Amino acid sequence: MLLLAVDTATPAVTVALHDGESVLAESNQVDARRHGELLLPSVDKVLAEAGVTLEAVTGIVVGTGPGPYTGLRVGLVTASTFAAVLGVPVHGLCTLDGLAYAAGAAGIEGPFVVATDARRKEVYWARYEDPRTRAGEPAVDRPAEIAERVAGLPAVGQGARLYPEVFTDARDPEHQSAGALAALAAERLAAGEAFLPATPLYLRRPDAEVPKNYKVVTPQ
Repeated sequence: MLLLAVDTATPAVTVALHDGESVLAESNQVDARRHGELLLPSVDKVLAEAGVTLEAVTGIVVGTGPGPYTGLRVGLVTASTFAAVLGVPVHGLCTLDGLAYAAGAAGIEGPFVVATDARRKEVYWARYEDPRTRAGEPAVDRPAEIAERVAGLPAVGQGARLYPEVFTDARDPEHQSAGALAALAAERLAAGEAFLPATPLYLRRPDAEVPKNYKVVTPQ
């Protein structure tokens, strides 16, 4: 097994190689505006550090979000393209699940919350009973609207750091790790568990929209 994992659903552009037992190489860069520019060089870097070629990869793991429209699409399109070219499967995982798994590696047991920045003064979030068990579906809300539901719980992710008045026990990790995402995928593959399709989990409409009073001009 050689898994190439990528996630661009958050400001972190993260890539990792995992052999089914451990992370062989990983790259993490935080830059919310350069996902498209940073992802492929990060893949090249990780492959070089591990001393393998792309053709050796047996599966692609990708974070499906939730996340902002443009950044999220970069990782998903890249993952699907690699899978098609190599003829290998692509395994989708919720980005919040990857952060939860990383939180477990950092010593958090549960229950706890994962919250990432959704912009527009909102967060993408989910509650976890433990690092592998999500309680319900991911949601997008203003922090004040969920204050009572997350009160007193440890919280990880950038969203928790941005709103300390709501997430009063913010802890590491702050950003997504493709290494954790790949490790979670390796566990699920070994257990024969199902994965998400490599399609984006947006939870809301994209920021860019056609103007409401848009006029179509056609030749006379």
